[in-house]
Amino acid sequence: MSSVGRLIGRGSLIGLLPLMMSALLIACSGEEESSGLSGTVEIDGSSTVFPISEAVAEEFNKIHPNVRVNVGVSGTGGGFKRFTVGETDISDASRAIRDSEHDAAVANGIEYYELRVGTDGLSVMVSTQNDFLDCLTVDELKMIWNTGSTVNNWNQVRSNFPDRPLRLYGPDTDSGTFDFFTEEINGEAQVSRADYTASADDNVLVQGISGDRNALGYFGYAYYAENADKLKLVDVDNGDGCVTPTPDTILSGEYDPLTRPLFIYVNKKSLERPEVRAFVEFYMEHGEELTREVGYVPVSPDAYVSNLNMVTNGGN
Repeated sequence: MSSVGRLIGRGSLIGLLPLMMSALLIACSGEEESSGLSGTVEIDGSSTVFPISEAVAEEFNKIHPNVRVNVGVSGTGGGFKRFTVGETDISDASRAIRDSEHDAAVANGIEYYELRVGTDGLSVMVSTQNDFLDCLTVDELKMIWNTGSTVNNWNQVRSNFPDRPLRLYGPDTDSGTFDFFTEEINGEAQVSRADYTASADDNVLVQGISGDRNALGYFGYAYYAENADKLKLVDVDNGDGCVTPTPDTILSGEYDPLTRPLFIYVNKKSLERPEVRAFVEFYMEHGEELTREVGYVPVSPDAYVSNLNMVTNGGN
């Protein structure tokens, strides 16, 4: 019998309990010290950038469980509305901030950093039940989505397509994805037909498209990557042949014109709070692998270093 066994056998367990409790308290105390940060980090904005920020928040909370990180999905425009009046610490964005949004921030005394965190290939989707469509041209996408469009049947897109209704799904008007798609495809941001199923939540769009064999829609590549078994990716032809969005074609710029930058905007005042600073620093230190993990193309390692330098010492 081991020495511990003999002690227990002799009724010495009671004597060991104080020592065991002390060891447990020390361990807990050590854990408390290593995760001593507390507070709340408020994030809102792009549903496209949401998977990155959510992944960062989950990993950050493993180290700092007492910090609550709230990540909302009100769309890029909706996120900037809150950010520019000081309601949030970080704004996820799938487009750059507009002059009017910047002016609103200035008017409310909000100074910020713009941090590039990745690259997306905005993706066109149909249901896996669609057995006739593999590629659309930019002109066909414009014909379908432009303001005033009356295309409501697949055979209006191409005469050899079936005589079936065409039902459209896409981001709502607060979405940076909507802004980018309409600008690149229709020629002007916010110019689009309005008779489609719209949502700020890309998961709602995934469900709608995957369950409708007559559907056509668009959203960020990561939502396709997460749901590849439920959706069929449509290639896009910008005049040089059909190109499938993949991490390689997005990185190379071959998937043009639907490749776009992804950002987070950070309130400088918020960085004075230790929990916000720690979160943003963690974001830049782990953003490369987590951006890739959720399905987007990360920026270069030097870009993350530059971002980190900016938030830690103002870029000096």
